[in-house]
Amino acid sequence: MIDSQNMLEAVGGLPGQVEEACRLAREAELPDKREIRNVVVAGLGGSAIGGDLLRGYAAGKLSVPVNVIRDYTLPQYVNDKTLLIATSYSGNTEETLSAFAEAERRGASIIVITTGGKLAEAARSLNVPAVIIPGGIAPRAATGFLFIPGVIILNRMGLVSGAEAEVSEAIEVLKDIKNEITNDVPLEKNQSKQVAGFLKDGIPVIWGASGTSEAAALRWKGQINENAKSPAYWNVFPELNHNEIVGFEAPKELLPKLRVVLLRDKNDHEQVKKRMEITKEIIEKAGAGVREVVSRGEGYIARVYSLIYPGDYASIYLALLNNIDPGPVKVIDYLKQALAR
Repeated sequence: MIDSQNMLEAVGGLPGQVEEACRLAREAELPDKREIRNVVVAGLGGSAIGGDLLRGYAAGKLSVPVNVIRDYTLPQYVNDKTLLIATSYSGNTEETLSAFAEAERRGASIIVITTGGKLAEAARSLNVPAVIIPGGIAPRAATGFLFIPGVIILNRMGLVSGAEAEVSEAIEVLKDIKNEITNDVPLEKNQSKQVAGFLKDGIPVIWGASGTSEAAALRWKGQINENAKSPAYWNVFPELNHNEIVGFEAPKELLPKLRVVLLRDKNDHEQVKKRMEITKEIIEKAGAGVREVVSRGEGYIARVYSLIYPGDYASIYLALLNNIDPGPVKVIDYLKQALAR
């Protein structure tokens, strides 16, 4: 088995990671108390997915908008009424450093989530609060450290309530799921191994739903890209029923290669549930394969993680099925080196 960076072990640590992230965020210094009219998460790649999850979590709880910015610059609305959460696992993501500096110039309230690097240095020099998380794993395996602190910070600032109970539920759900999908669980009982086998030799297409599983679908896509080194695509209901669903007619020889993973949640809109059933029938008739993953739990955090966790494992199993080391991301490393020249 080729796993030079112990990605299976890193992914397996998610339940404990969520617990530790909660503790670290409880102990962190908070930004100054002030009126907050919008929340912005600045981050890229594995660091940005925490922002996507936070946006989904806050949608039904927070009376101000949460946006995720994956860029060097910030929207014009960012000002002294903005809470900016600057997230960079390495602390050296150039886009996030740029956004941090711009937010500081505009007088935004800022908190940093990082392992260290230039972002931690900048936070210290400007007396900006920071949640310093442990390093040593790939950012894409650190979603607990990159998502949960934002939840706890919003809770401590009084912007949301009930976060601690939701996190506790998520930890228990993750522990249960882990016992079902680790490498020592055989194929016939292991959902993630079964999904990896389904995706092998095909083109993964991950579909979620707006408001429930959107961030999970994006996460599956990114994990397949980075761990399995495979192309993958994602979309959400109901939007995909207004365009993508038409694209299952040609070329005929390609359609059987499409492997659709449908992420389902009990809180999906009733019309979306109907759309999923009808769409599944349409694409199966076209020759595409379909598998479903169904969420568990009550709170958003448990439900979304119950969709993400099987995908994290499936992406690594897919890499191993194709004799690919899931750890290194040589293309990204090359790109960073080329940009630095």
